Amino acid sequence: MEDFNQRWQQVIRFFQKKFTEGEAPQMDTILFLIGVQELGNVKPVFSKDEKINLMHIATCKLLEPYGYYAFDHFDEEGWPHYKKIKNLETMSAQEQERLMQEAIINYFDTNNII
Repeated sequence: MEDFNQRWQQVIRFFQKKFTEGEAPQMDTILFLIGVQELGNVKPVFSKDEKINLMHIATCKLLEPYGYYAFDHFDEEGWPHYKKIKNLETMSAQEQERLMQEAIINYFDTNNII
């Protein structure tokens, strides 16, 4: 438990230093930024729909190692698409938050970000 909390704080500090000017980022912000990373195409402004799609891309990428999604293809505009493999089990909001935090930590480890 202590290791998890320390690792999560490392992730939070990374975002605070790079993106949120010292404020602790919200989960939506983290998902958006991971989605942009996965898209690989940074542009000055994303539409509301594109922001939602970027958070979906991040969620799929993060949950892929857990067997919930699998990469399917890139579309003609270079956006990644995933297919759902299985549904998430019924979880409390706290359990969902913990799963996403673990998945984000794993993403950072796998990509040598921190």
